[in-house]
Amino acid sequence: MDATMKTVIGGKLVELPGTIAAVRAAMDPEQAEQFDREIEHVPAAELPATLVRWALAGTGADDEDEALFERLARGEDVGATDAGSPGSQVA
Repeated sequence: MDATMKTVIGGKLVELPGTIAAVRAAMDPEQAEQFDREIEHVPAAELPATLVRWALAGTGADDEDEALFERLARGEDVGATDAGSPGSQVA
């Protein structure tokens, strides 16, 4: 069984491909060419985030994020809570 990643998009649990090969296999030829050019040069520390970004391409997650950022920019309460400052401890 291939590795997968899970996330929530539009309120639904979505499984995404979880390997470089599986992410690439889900792309059309033009996207795959762009992916190949980029992925070879991604520093190891940035590889997970880059792979997730490519796996999410075309899922509508970007639209969902953009709508949230627009709401935040308008000052709308989106139900976010403060996670605390770095290094803070919860008693």
